[in-house]
Amino acid sequence: MSGQVQVGLGNLIRHKFGDEYKFLFAKRKGSHGAGKWSLAGGHLEFGETFASCAERETLEETNLAISEWRAVHTTNDIMADENKHYVTVFMLATVDNVAGVRTMEPEKVDGDWHWLTWTEMKQLGDQLFLPVAHLIKDADASPQLRTQLLE
Repeated sequence: MSGQVQVGLGNLIRHKFGDEYKFLFAKRKGSHGAGKWSLAGGHLEFGETFASCAERETLEETNLAISEWRAVHTTNDIMADENKHYVTVFMLATVDNVAGVRTMEPEKVDGDWHWLTWTEMKQLGDQLFLPVAHLIKDADASPQLRTQLLE
């Protein structure tokens, strides 16, 4: 395998529905991981901070303007079948108003955005984009990470 390691961001956008958080997910289309469920996110551009990348990608993909982000985890994601290697930085933001969510890039998202609980995310299993699958595995092994995401 040859190539360059790239930096990607996975944006954990959460909203409290009743007494539990749900996270914004969509099915990928037109890129590596097509057909897999993933978060909003994308490539870190030269000179960009993680927070500004999360803000830009979220607005471009979901129509949500979110400016308060924090980095919560990083995964090392080797997608050998697609000759891709990413370091994925997961950013977390909580939103109060979800009325404006819509698919802004239909060439990259198959259908609509969906709000999923942690349990629903885990149930997707091999239907998850690899970085998200790694995040879930790591959070299951780390009570501290899981607490950051769910409380």
